[in-house]
Amino acid sequence: MVMKSTLSVLPDVITLRRKAQSLAVLDAIMSPDWQYRYYSFNAQWDADEMMASRKNGSGDELYVLFNPVGAIMKGFDHESFMSPWAREDESLWPQIFDQVPAEFRAFLKEPAFDIPNTTFCVWRRNEDSSWHVGNIEYPDGDEKSDGSEEQLSIFTGGPELYVEYASEYFERAIPLEIVNLVYHHEVLTETVVKQLNHDADIAVLEPELSSIGYPSA
Repeated sequence: MVMKSTLSVLPDVITLRRKAQSLAVLDAIMSPDWQYRYYSFNAQWDADEMMASRKNGSGDELYVLFNPVGAIMKGFDHESFMSPWAREDESLWPQIFDQVPAEFRAFLKEPAFDIPNTTFCVWRRNEDSSWHVGNIEYPDGDEKSDGSEEQLSIFTGGPELYVEYASEYFERAIPLEIVNLVYHHEVLTETVVKQLNHDADIAVLEPELSSIGYPSA
């Protein structure tokens, strides 16, 4: 389930967006080949809209839409008991989207977000003091049944979480202080990029930085 402890430490909409952009930049540096990245970000998704995503290559995915009202996200855990594929009629788990505000309803009609494959959804308006989740009856005794804790965890902390992720996924130790610069949206230099991945090229990265909406020289 989307645990209250997780929702309580998720950052506000602007901070979440900045983290999502940083994660996309770091993955672009670490993995020049787009298909092997977990994190991506499109700052020009649509008029007044930005989109972040996370895909682990095993079927799990997360999409976040940022618009002038706030942000809404949906995730899918392919091994979840709440997955449509674990249900006889392949339907969504009841009430996942029932309480989504009208301001975010267009999100539920976007084919790119793969709405039929969803195990959790949370949202927050800019003026809200916290994130919200529907009034869902979760499977008994399975607090991690929707996959949200794993997928949202990296947004709940600082750059040390990306360093930990990179050491496991890319099998490479990277300097925390450099990752911290990216988390603070410092303008990238060739020196900074090379300290993360000596094979990366700042010139090649420039179009991606523009697409992500990250500060560029």
